[in-house]
Amino acid sequence: MSRKLDLIVVDDDSAVCEAISEIIKSFYCWGDVLSFTDIGKAIAYCRGMQAGIALFVVDVYLGEESCFNFLDAIADKFPMIFQDTIVVTGNASNDVVNMCVASNINYLIEKPIRVYSLQLAVRAIISKYILFAKRLLEDPDFAESVAQV
Repeated sequence: MSRKLDLIVVDDDSAVCEAISEIIKSFYCWGDVLSFTDIGKAIAYCRGMQAGIALFVVDVYLGEESCFNFLDAIADKFPMIFQDTIVVTGNASNDVVNMCVASNINYLIEKPIRVYSLQLAVRAIISKYILFAKRLLEDPDFAESVAQV
């Protein structure tokens, strides 16, 4: 199992992808920040990952595909992928919002991105893993019950 929580950024616009990655790198310290502009390469990388936990920041439209196609393609590898994803869009239309709600995606950020909204969304997702790890370390009975699962 991985000792870190990588964050994967997927956006088909290379300038936006780089900008989002740089923003996240300025505050993210729990793992590597990886970025992809090609959905096929992102899927291949994610399918090759050993860990079943990662955070994702994904543009809603990825060329001919959508973020939902990307997430579905790797969902078997990452059980919490929909809860661990932040969707980024230029226009939060009713269709986009409804697709996020239907997919159990709780974080939708409109471009231009405000740094604080991205940071708070990332921290909200990462906090559940930090709290879980802390409880494992502090509560041996809980850790033992988790080990039996």
